[in-house]
Amino acid sequence: MTLRVQGPAQLRGARPSDVAALAALAGELGYPATVPEMEKRLARVSSGPDHALLVAEHDAIVGWIHVVLTRSLESDECAEIRGLVVSAGHRGTGIGRQLVLAAERWAREKGCRRIRVRTNVAREHAGPFYRKLGFQSTKTQEVFDRTLDAGRGPSR
Repeated sequence: MTLRVQGPAQLRGARPSDVAALAALAGELGYPATVPEMEKRLARVSSGPDHALLVAEHDAIVGWIHVVLTRSLESDECAEIRGLVVSAGHRGTGIGRQLVLAAERWAREKGCRRIRVRTNVAREHAGPFYRKLGFQSTKTQEVFDRTLDAGRGPSR
């Protein structure tokens, strides 16, 4: 998928040959991944029409955005940015904005009227970045995770 969005980088759909760059950028986002782990993840998200994973190239891959259609009983379908990262050396150049605009275009093409992003409060620059693009904070929440062990039920 190549989306024409004016900006400093060329955008296109991620390819299997991009996994090393995707993994390195995921590490910059705070989610380290090995190349084999990223290969599996890329295969999962690139196999369905409800996901888009776009990369930004500027001599090399310098950013990516993952957007997905979300469906739930309590609200209408929307698009959600699941991950966005631009390499440290290319932040502030407009590439992040370019990626978000491409994700918005993809969402509109899928019939979405809303796009959402969740960000960790520890990412001090993320809130101002998204607000500058017109996003509004609508909820504060906690995230609870629990590791699932095979063959075990809930802890008591």
